[in-house]
Amino acid sequence: MLNHPTLEQLRHLGLDGMAQGFRALAGDPEAERLSHAEWLGLLLDHELTARSQKRLDTRLRAAGLRHTATIEDVDYRAPRGLDRALFRTLASCQWIRQRHNLLVTGPCGVGKSWLACALGHQACREDLAVTYYRVPRLFAALDLARHDGRYGRLLKAIARVKLLILDDWGPEPLAADQQRDLLEIVEDRYDAGSILMTSQLPVDKWYEIIGSPTLADAILDRIVHNAHRLTLHGESLRKRTTPTSQMETA
Repeated sequence: MLNHPTLEQLRHLGLDGMAQGFRALAGDPEAERLSHAEWLGLLLDHELTARSQKRLDTRLRAAGLRHTATIEDVDYRAPRGLDRALFRTLASCQWIRQRHNLLVTGPCGVGKSWLACALGHQACREDLAVTYYRVPRLFAALDLARHDGRYGRLLKAIARVKLLILDDWGPEPLAADQQRDLLEIVEDRYDAGSILMTSQLPVDKWYEIIGSPTLADAILDRIVHNAHRLTLHGESLRKRTTPTSQMETA
């Protein structure tokens, strides 16, 4: 008799996880053996789990990660020089809390973007705000925002997140506006948030991408000096996958 009004009250209070747990326990004969305290504990567990999942879903939608990647699915057997111990340390997200950066370099197809998204996904799990951009699309978005009055708001939104993922950095040299855009971004984030950059080019070639020696010094000094590095090598992982494969390839 009490099931229906109780469920309605829980939903009215926004306790959907508890409502789901209540419904499950009410239909379980074994639950009759539980004490009131045990019932309440299980209902609270359901609510905490539901809220945690809701926060994760919100973080992931806001992040806009390119790949559905998780650290549990990382392939350490692939011959690409991925340091298992280092990657597991990075997966703790402590480097993000310390506002350090991460630079992932290597040839096309060795999984740079995929690994970046796996770390982004883990950061979302840790309830850290993440935003993902492919570098060409970031500059296109900033250029559009510059002309329609949203430039300042977009820069502020980028500055607020704990982890900014900049994927596919280079190899084309930056235009003057892009150089200034990148300087604004790294200046806003310096000692305030982390940047994860992926590139096919080694870090010592990044000066050439930026173009202006003065701006290159200012930008790279803020990115590189406290950055961890993952340097990958080897053949493309795409060569050994089939159309139905679920393995990491990006």
